[in-house]
Amino acid sequence: MDHCLVLTNCPDAGVARAIARTLLSERLAACVTIQAPATSLYHWRGALEEATEVPLLIKTRTACYPALQQRIVELHPYSVPEVIALPITHGLPAYLDWLTEETSS
Repeated sequence: MDHCLVLTNCPDAGVARAIARTLLSERLAACVTIQAPATSLYHWRGALEEATEVPLLIKTRTACYPALQQRIVELHPYSVPEVIALPITHGLPAYLDWLTEETSS
């Protein structure tokens, strides 16, 4: 699996856009899709929390994941941001070739 889809949620559109632009400018991602705000419910420090968040769908190469994860952690305002990578097992070959090209130095 050479490619992965990374998921994270941001507290607002400004943070989402800043993280997306940084990942793209540093060639850690080929594409970042900023989704519509969503409501997240979760346990945090013993309490049930509810927050409006802006999800990001980040398309990258698996080889870029460690640096991408580190940049999200550095840029994200949450002390423990969600950073989850899912392998891309199938995809349009031309799209996956483009993804590889855009994330290669």
